[in-house]
Amino acid sequence: MTNVASNKSAIPSYTTLLWICCGVAFGGFLGSHMRLPVVPLYARSLGADTVLVGIINSAFLLMAALLSFPLGMMSDRLGRKRLACFGALILSATSFLLYFSRTPWQMVWIYLFFGIGLAAFGPTMMSLVADISPATHLGRSYGWYTTALYTSMSLGPALGGFVAEELGFLQVFLISGILIFITFWLILFYLPRARHILEPRAKKNESAVAANLLHNRPLVGCWLVTLGGCFGLGMFITFFPLHAQNQGLNVAEIGLVFAVQGLSNALCRIPFGYLSDRVARRGSLVILGLLGFSAAMVGFAVSENVGHFILTATLFGISMGLAFTSVGALIAEVVDQESRGLAMGGYNTCIYFGMMLSSALMGGIIQKIGFEKGFHLTAVINFLFVGFFYLFMKNYEPYKGETITQ
Repeated sequence: MTNVASNKSAIPSYTTLLWICCGVAFGGFLGSHMRLPVVPLYARSLGADTVLVGIINSAFLLMAALLSFPLGMMSDRLGRKRLACFGALILSATSFLLYFSRTPWQMVWIYLFFGIGLAAFGPTMMSLVADISPATHLGRSYGWYTTALYTSMSLGPALGGFVAEELGFLQVFLISGILIFITFWLILFYLPRARHILEPRAKKNESAVAANLLHNRPLVGCWLVTLGGCFGLGMFITFFPLHAQNQGLNVAEIGLVFAVQGLSNALCRIPFGYLSDRVARRGSLVILGLLGFSAAMVGFAVSENVGHFILTATLFGISMGLAFTSVGALIAEVVDQESRGLAMGGYNTCIYFGMMLSSALMGGIIQKIGFEKGFHLTAVINFLFVGFFYLFMKNYEPYKGETITQ
């Protein structure tokens, strides 16, 4: 007990740890998302068609989907800091490799490793935020954390589009790699190890814990609605640049639309996080947000100029902020602390698997029915998953956990 008490007195406070996590997320995702509007266009410049562009994006999403769950499990056993460092190094290395890529198929292989980095980095950081947060502050913690995350996601594409327009595609990859490598050193020097945050706990059989989670109906509902929402997000990330280019937007304008979506997403996360701590049921906010999400997909389908796209991107960002801030807090609420790595790993698996399915499937569908009908179809799919979420969340009573002593 003395050692635990001395460890607690030596580590930073909840507020300081939350700021560190926010800074790490900002740096890691800023560098990673600089590439998002650029990679499809760079691949097209190398001769890739719409289907191959979809394959490139689905490569990293597939790996992230397959590995988020087991790497989430590993973060419960090996520690959050080790996995976060490993993820940041992989993310940085893939940016440098993209700088030297010269064919679309080389980009496919590089993006497979990009997925490994995301699977190690994303779930680990989300689990760490839950670990450091009092039970009464989960919503606001995820509000602040995801604000940092989505601010970087909004600035990243805008910065990437600007650099690509001024200096060319390859310079985007070089700058991205440097930024993420700096983030690795922030993790190494400033993030404490998990044993300094959590009480020592008896080790459990991971396969039994994982099987138990599959019988947790609210958790499965959260995973399903995440899968459906991220099918739409994958549509936006992968095919919006091509759709917008067909509508006459240039690279800088496409980056601007990404920025508007990300900024509107980021700016609403803090108030939505506090709101989520105050409402009786976070699930109602998830449903409301994802209904707006479906409406935004329809908006992208019918937009014809940069003004239309900016308005739709604003709705898209606000809807995502409302839905996914609440989903993250809800997942942390419906499982115990020892299972959070697994639960967040499953959550991130659904994020990447949803985006991967969209990238892999919608390219061929779009070639047959066009971008407009493709976005309409995505709206319908998302709406169906909202219905599944409602059914799985029926009769759920919010968990009243003990406040963590800081």
